[in-house]
Amino acid sequence: MAHLLGAEALHLEFPTKVVFDRVSLGIDEGDRIGVVGRNGDGKSSLLAMLAGRLEPDGGRVTVRGGVRVGVLDQADTLDDALTVREAVVGDRPDHEWAGDARTRDVIAGLLGDLSWDGPIAGLSGGQRRRVSLAALLVGDHDVIFLDEPTNHLDVEAIAWLAEHIKRRWPANQGGLLVVTHDRWFLDEVCNTTWEVHDRIVEPFEGGYAAYILQRVERDRQAAVIEQRRQNLARKELAWLRRGAPARTSKPKFRIDAANVLIADVPEIRDATELRSLAVSRLGKDVVDLLDAAVSYDGREVLHPVEWRIAPGERTGILGVNGAGKSTLLGLVAGDVEPTAGRVKRGKTVKVATLTQRLDELEEHLDDPVRVVISRLRTTYTFGSGSKAQELTPGQLLESMGFQSAQLSTPVKDLSGGQKRRLQLLLILLEQPNVLILDEPTNDLDTDMLAAIEDLLDSWPGTLLVVSHDRYFIERVTDQQYAILGGHLRHLPGGVDEYLRLREREKSAPAATSKATDAAAAASVPSPASALSGQELRAAQKEVAALERRLEKLEGQIAAARTALADHDQSDYVGLGAEMARIGELEKERDGVEERWFEVTEQIG
Repeated sequence: MAHLLGAEALHLEFPTKVVFDRVSLGIDEGDRIGVVGRNGDGKSSLLAMLAGRLEPDGGRVTVRGGVRVGVLDQADTLDDALTVREAVVGDRPDHEWAGDARTRDVIAGLLGDLSWDGPIAGLSGGQRRRVSLAALLVGDHDVIFLDEPTNHLDVEAIAWLAEHIKRRWPANQGGLLVVTHDRWFLDEVCNTTWEVHDRIVEPFEGGYAAYILQRVERDRQAAVIEQRRQNLARKELAWLRRGAPARTSKPKFRIDAANVLIADVPEIRDATELRSLAVSRLGKDVVDLLDAAVSYDGREVLHPVEWRIAPGERTGILGVNGAGKSTLLGLVAGDVEPTAGRVKRGKTVKVATLTQRLDELEEHLDDPVRVVISRLRTTYTFGSGSKAQELTPGQLLESMGFQSAQLSTPVKDLSGGQKRRLQLLLILLEQPNVLILDEPTNDLDTDMLAAIEDLLDSWPGTLLVVSHDRYFIERVTDQQYAILGGHLRHLPGGVDEYLRLREREKSAPAATSKATDAAAAASVPSPASALSGQELRAAQKEVAALERRLEKLEGQIAAARTALADHDQSDYVGLGAEMARIGELEKERDGVEERWFEVTEQIG
């Protein structure tokens, strides 16, 4: 395997801190490396040194002759004076870039909804991010460095990027280094993980799930004093073992070893106890949307929704930017009034919303962190039932990653991630029983995300989450819904089902009206089954058979994709045949899935 880039004895320090001390590492062809670590430990600095953007104080970085390196910065560096076309393909003539298959794929995957000749100046943050990504990906690079590439991207764009990377850099070709807190993306894309901590870079084989397993084993063997991080990692594994994101089909994640490690770890949430506590705090009625619709300037943004939110529900809301997610949450919170239908709230409901803004902190900017917390409450009950414990403000802050010295720091001097954590704690201290989280993962590293997930595991209330972080939304919620064409639709198949529906929606624009009607028919809750006893039993039997067929087809598709990756890349005829076979399997899967939806809707 050819060597692409290397670093020898890197040393980096700032006036108050040594960031790296004698770090040596390398990137070979076929490496897709994810970089994780706490905020401030040097992830972005490492990427900058390897990319030649930052000069180390000691050591050196060497790049093999002829190797071309591309970088996506975390900062927005686009020139507002350019058009989208100019930012992506420069002054290349149309016949040149349009004749390149990869360029067409990137433009279709990331920029299909943008005006090709429109100005950069009028784009949103997410749109600008996609333009920056497209400009990088159409280039001819051997090694690509991505610093937080999923920031401002929605679930759909993140899924496209993961697939593009896997197609573009198969085994033994090119190199990738990505700094991101998006754990689903890490697990989907990376075959190696580097953890940055304590002035070193420690390598682990595999993506995020495999890294968690190996880190737990390392911590056990070394009996490290960071007991809290160990417990969080073990708890994370308990969840990974249960859900779809475990990716158990991947050989890199040794699930049997994981089961041995966590055999004595309980379920992450005691659902029965939490639901009982939620009912005691909320009663049986939370928020009911009764044919509620919202229109702006005569245009119906959210079509009539019938949704009864139960106590203790944990629900994720998906949808593209502008689909109506904020409008839906506004109805629940009482910030938006329906233009049709009505919203009914339980008498004891107390809603709190974690927004993308930091409004809760504005009046406390000059106050020390400890003072801000103690003004609200002198103690806080962490956990529930027999596991409940009383924590002081200082203990609560330390559980969320604040060090003792930071407790006396004024709020205005905190980092973005620290402010985000403090914002969540202030909201929880108000003891709401319905919590709405709007993009809560911004500015947080993977360890802090795990700490917040751990906190939410024992929070007894109704939880609604809007997030583009697929891992987070699958981790903290038990069900997902999507807003498609202005309608609210339940997703029994979770995020994967949402992505398939969106792909179908884009590939068949002429059928939008029909798809919208189908989505409306599928809006929750489903009507009661009108089938007779014999018909109901037959439908239930068909559903079971369809689910078995779906499972078998998914296995065949996964095996075919693995065979495609291992196939001789010079055998174009064979590759074409394999791709055609995969297409047929996917077509059959989609048909079986459609039938599954039809029958389950009949059952009700």
